Amino acid sequence: MKSRLLFGLAAVAGLLACVVPAAKSNPKAKTPDARPLAYSPRPANTLTFTKDVAPILFANCAACHRAGEVAPFNLTSYADAAKRAKTIASVVEKRAMPPWKAAPGPAYVDECRLTDDQIGLIKQWAAEGAKEGNPADLPALPKFPEGWRNGEPDLVIAMPEPYTVPAEGRDIYRNFVIPTGFTEDRWLAAVEIHPGNRRVVHHVLVHLDVSGKARELDAKDPGPGYRTGGGIGFPSAGQIGGWAPGNVARRLPDGIAMPVPKNSDIVIQVHYNLNGKPETDRTQVGLYFAKGPVDKRARLFPLAGRVNIPAGDADHHVTSSMPVPSDVTLRSVMPHMHLLGREMKIFATLPDGKELPLVHVPEWDFNWQTGYAFKEPVKLPRGSRVTLEARYDNSADNPRNPNSPPKPVRWGEQTTDEMCLAYLNFTVDAESLTQGKTVPSVSDYLRQLGEARKKKSDK
Repeated sequence: MKSRLLFGLAAVAGLLACVVPAAKSNPKAKTPDARPLAYSPRPANTLTFTKDVAPILFANCAACHRAGEVAPFNLTSYADAAKRAKTIASVVEKRAMPPWKAAPGPAYVDECRLTDDQIGLIKQWAAEGAKEGNPADLPALPKFPEGWRNGEPDLVIAMPEPYTVPAEGRDIYRNFVIPTGFTEDRWLAAVEIHPGNRRVVHHVLVHLDVSGKARELDAKDPGPGYRTGGGIGFPSAGQIGGWAPGNVARRLPDGIAMPVPKNSDIVIQVHYNLNGKPETDRTQVGLYFAKGPVDKRARLFPLAGRVNIPAGDADHHVTSSMPVPSDVTLRSVMPHMHLLGREMKIFATLPDGKELPLVHVPEWDFNWQTGYAFKEPVKLPRGSRVTLEARYDNSADNPRNPNSPPKPVRWGEQTTDEMCLAYLNFTVDAESLTQGKTVPSVSDYLRQLGEARKKKSDK
């Protein structure tokens, strides 16, 4: 994303994550010390994997720790778990796993957090020798979706041909252009992205182009697609999806969808990390059309803070806020920083002064970022404010600092640059497409607000 996104708006849905696998420039941070557990021990030597531990691991870990997923090993059998029993006990006690980073707050969809009792049980089981138990007690593995999570897409698009990623060099942003061929406007209920090669795919963003500029840039660049430094090379007509490790594609609620204009092109932007050997990738995108009437557009606003972190500053704070221009319903929020990020808090202040927590990530982890969808969407009346507070550590004591010695860091696309963003996914309450009621976009509101401020300063 280029700096123009600091104050822009695209009508999109889905949380656009910039989650990335560990890179050479991203050494592991110190794991927080374990805090005391509220756990009543079970009778000695009575805990078994099949009866006591497997239900916990299957429900909370196997989604990632299974064949073909992002975790480095499986946890779908006793043999898998027994040889790592002490490690499992250690990481769950420190709450490094499962990788749910948000502090307790609002209820989130798919919240994955172990209770003190579950953690204590796993610790006791491991300490007492990690017994297997009666195989008849073993629960069945959950039914995980195979292939497309949301079922067979209505349309699958892909990079026109495989792209070869070189062995070495700087991160690559490559854009691949696919004409939709739509002869009429369409509405999307979901966008699901399948990266072709997770060893090198850092993240994927899916843009819309109605200008033909992407085709022009593609024609000028030899090889599949065209290269840019981060953005797609011109103002996007909207971002409609994104993928990163841990990111889950979900359908929008009935009546809410993303518009795709007729004759538009889809631009698949892939950010590649180079891993020391040549790799190939051919990423696919599944499009799901809205099946019923669409009453509201899914919208997203990237609330951003300006980044300029001095070298050696171990506790650098960034704050940004924006007024809510009309009654809205906030459905999800996703924080985003890079390697120097340590903490981010996002909250709303209502017109009466009441503060609503949205998400707080006290121990930022660049390797596992996610979007937080509210079980109960948050109503924000006009006149509310949404505020982002972030903290960075650019000192030599930060094990994730990519620069030794530290150097000043500003906003940028490379992993070694920084960002400060909170993606706000929302709908506008007054909007009703089925009844012919529309409202100005937030970008129009911000433009009008800027013009009003300029007139006031000129007086």
